Amino acid sequence: MEKSQRLGFHAGGDDNDVLAHLCASLPKLPSVLRYYDEFDDAIRSIRNPEGQAIFELRYGGRRNRLDFARLGPERNVIFKHVFALIVAEDLSVGTVAAYLASAQHLTQAEVTALVSAGPTRIGSVWKALRVRALPTSAYMAAKYLLQLLCAYRLNGWASDYVAYIHTSLPLPVSDRYAGVRSGDVFLSVDEEARIVRHLDDVVERLAQSAATRPSLSELADAGMLLCSYQFAMRPIQIAMLDVRHVRIWNDDISDYPAVHLTFHMAKQRGSGKRIPMTRRVKAEWAPLFVQWKAHLDAEGITGSVKFFQVESTWEVSNRISTLVRALLDSDDIGTATDLRHTAAQRLVDAGASHEELAEFLGHAHTSTGLVYYATSASHAERINRALGASAVYQRVAKIAHDRFISPEELAELKGEQQIAAVPHGIPIAGIGGCTSGQPACPYNPVTSCYGCRKFMPVHDKAFHEQVLADMRGVVLFFDQSSRGDTRSPAYLQLQRTIAEIQIVITEIEEREA
Repeated sequence: MEKSQRLGFHAGGDDNDVLAHLCASLPKLPSVLRYYDEFDDAIRSIRNPEGQAIFELRYGGRRNRLDFARLGPERNVIFKHVFALIVAEDLSVGTVAAYLASAQHLTQAEVTALVSAGPTRIGSVWKALRVRALPTSAYMAAKYLLQLLCAYRLNGWASDYVAYIHTSLPLPVSDRYAGVRSGDVFLSVDEEARIVRHLDDVVERLAQSAATRPSLSELADAGMLLCSYQFAMRPIQIAMLDVRHVRIWNDDISDYPAVHLTFHMAKQRGSGKRIPMTRRVKAEWAPLFVQWKAHLDAEGITGSVKFFQVESTWEVSNRISTLVRALLDSDDIGTATDLRHTAAQRLVDAGASHEELAEFLGHAHTSTGLVYYATSASHAERINRALGASAVYQRVAKIAHDRFISPEELAELKGEQQIAAVPHGIPIAGIGGCTSGQPACPYNPVTSCYGCRKFMPVHDKAFHEQVLADMRGVVLFFDQSSRGDTRSPAYLQLQRTIAEIQIVITEIEEREA
């Protein structure tokens, strides 16, 4: 086997002669190579590419160096032509850089074999190359090398073979959605609740005294987290969001101002596919954007300037993951990609169609999101999830609350600190107290109390079990009366409340054990 591979990679004569002949057959590179920097919305230029051993590229808000010198004299020239070819195809410069940086994995013998094989022998050469288990980007560099030969009709190649190159020469087998299939990338209901509580907390602190108000950095981080959590925006979309595409206005209907964001689909080829997407920020979280916009206005920052004042896509990714992992106390989950996957699965679990999911995620094709449906729960499982009856969704993690109090302590609290309400027509009282007082809370009592860090649940299991039974009754009523819209905020809030009640009951049981 090793002998046949070695013969395959040395077919066609001396390596230097083959590659030198190819270099002589290629035309001179243009005096200037141009590419589009999406992040800064600018055309960048590489002057005198033939005389430069290193291309300095700008994308994603950063400067990156692509070193051709380490490829050797012949491969240096050849892969500069490959670079020019790919850039002309309108691929993102970041993708181009990834492919060309991986060209160093291809040895001189392997490049020689690819160049000299021709359409009739490329199959055996490619088979031998695949045995090396190189990064996928290295194989893409090899494919674009073959496409370069097609473009200049060299060694038997022609433009008719381009489709053959991309479809018949297989890449290494990989599962891009392995984490989705296993569920490792999804946040649990409890973890999502922590994110929601954090956003609620930042909004609440905005209305407090200057000493407790969030810093500008905290405010920007919360805004970026909201974009990732609520809208499944990619870091590049968050980073590129500019001031003019954040619109805020007040109406007479809502107590909160309306905040609309407009951003473009990412990872699409060609500017013609940069379809604008508009989203409305959840009303309760609108103050995050209102306050940040007020800061920008005070600084005279308007127009096409970046809304969150970030320098790069990497900065957005790092700030979001740092914040989320601190909230979740985890090193394993919490990236912007995890939030995007979780948002997609949340939508699918709620019964969204293929078209709705594609529109939400900004996918050009509905088939891209099929993996979420393959891992989604059935309707019956969604009901069980809302009821808290599914073993898959049992929670054992400790949820946020202040401290347990006894029924006697509850009776001694001020009336405004004792929690009582009639959610969904069910009178509920005696579940605990609130350190702030119910009149000062902007959220719905009972349904929002469980899981709140200011909640003081009473140490009486029977009280909470009765509330759990009542909440489950509301879920069944929603479903049996054909009102089971699992996407409605009320339904999702019930689901979260039931999960949080169960955790309080579990904590009491553990204390009594």
